[in-house]
Amino acid sequence: MRLALDRFGLPLVFVLLCLILSLSSEYFMTWRNWMDILRQTSINGILAIGMTYVVITRGIDLSVGSILAFAGLCSAMVAAQDHGLLASLSAGMFAGAALGAVNGFMVANLSIPPFVATLGMLSIARGMTFILNDGSPITELPESYLALGIGSLGPVSMPIVIFAIVALFFALVLKYTTYGRYVYAVGGNEKSARTSGIGVRKVMFSVYIVSGVLAGLAGMVLTARTTAALPQAGMSYELDAIAAVVIGGTSLSGGSGNIVGTLFGALLIGVINNGLNLLGVSSYYQQVAKGLIIVIAVLVDVWRKKKR
Repeated sequence: MRLALDRFGLPLVFVLLCLILSLSSEYFMTWRNWMDILRQTSINGILAIGMTYVVITRGIDLSVGSILAFAGLCSAMVAAQDHGLLASLSAGMFAGAALGAVNGFMVANLSIPPFVATLGMLSIARGMTFILNDGSPITELPESYLALGIGSLGPVSMPIVIFAIVALFFALVLKYTTYGRYVYAVGGNEKSARTSGIGVRKVMFSVYIVSGVLAGLAGMVLTARTTAALPQAGMSYELDAIAAVVIGGTSLSGGSGNIVGTLFGALLIGVINNGLNLLGVSSYYQQVAKGLIIVIAVLVDVWRKKKR
């Protein structure tokens, strides 16, 4: 019974919530509304996938919102100078990877606690974002770049397509590759992983690069969606990403979790926000609801560990 709850509890909660909201609002189950939910979830979902890798290794990345803004601005600066889409994407991904690498170096090589290292990067990256363009937004981006956020592939919005591709790729890597097994091993028992010949520092270093790259990608998609690179973009996004990961069943103690659970966590947050909006509930209550869900998810994780 407990195994069934562990495996199907979150999907059941998700389905039940959708059922309740569909009965509460006639607009909830419409195609247009679900496209809005998935589009809004895509940014947080991309961030949460990178966060999942970090949390599985017993880490945390509080800097993803600031890295998102910095990478988005770097990418937009290149795009605004008509250097082409490939150069713009490369600039954003490189910026995210570079800041992620700094996080990884501080955690893996300098033994700085992840909370402290990434909290410092949160402030550093945000400051660099404001310095880079004197606190001004970058607008008038080319159509090819804006297509990342406002374009579509058939009836499906491009951010949703990008989110789906990213989710599939990183889910397969985590589940079926040697690298994925190393990530779980490092989070499960660092000493045993080291004894087994796993390069613990390399793995810990790499997951922050993964987080940084995906934050950079999310930054570019968000920039394209809003049609401008804003220095204040991504504020508090790290909280939503952590919430999606924890709600999705990834343990803060490391060693367990998966991308599918994170996707359900991100969707659950998106559905709650959308449902409360449809019901006319204040955004302040949405923050309260989100906080309560995080606390409950952590309590459930603690309860599971005590029962083992």
